[in-house]
Amino acid sequence: MTHPTSPDAVILDYNGVIGLQPARTHWLRLARTSSWPEDDLTGFQQAFWHARDLYDAGQLSDLAYWARVLGAHPGPRLLRKLRAADTAMWTETDTSVLAVLHRAHATRLRMVLLSNAPAHLATVLDTHDWRHLMTQALYSARLQVCKPDPAAYQHALQATGVSDPRRVLFVDDRTDNCRAATRLGLRTLHYTGSADALREALALAA
Repeated sequence: MTHPTSPDAVILDYNGVIGLQPARTHWLRLARTSSWPEDDLTGFQQAFWHARDLYDAGQLSDLAYWARVLGAHPGPRLLRKLRAADTAMWTETDTSVLAVLHRAHATRLRMVLLSNAPAHLATVLDTHDWRHLMTQALYSARLQVCKPDPAAYQHALQATGVSDPRRVLFVDDRTDNCRAATRLGLRTLHYTGSADALREALALAA
């Protein structure tokens, strides 16, 4: 029997919840691949993020995005290396979170992934073992819209099949994304690294 406080569905972010945040070694590998000065990692990260929303929203191709980061068009070989290093940064997962999600899946809880991710990363994530836990996986590049745009949440809510947003839990590591979900009436969990907090929010027994 479903606990009265348990949600009917959950919408999950990927990076920072299921996926681990990139380590410094990942950033250094990508910066070196880009031939960026090693003593200016902060500058590289600023360039990386400057056009990332457009890239995640599917409005820039791989080539156009990396041309903006580097200030020049990379050749085909370098572009392949950049894309591979970029992808590698986002594919390590948190086993403790996945353990909670496996338990939730066993209860037949509907789970929808809502991730800001470019097209190539979305394709890779769809091949991972944890993907079968999701009723549906929605990526910004395919939706052509990024969180915290309300349209992204509406797509995800529709994918849950639950009409009342108060019966849906939204989980994200970014406060702006959680605030946007709250404005639309969803329950929210600002995830800060505690798998136990996620388990409790899903009303799963310890």
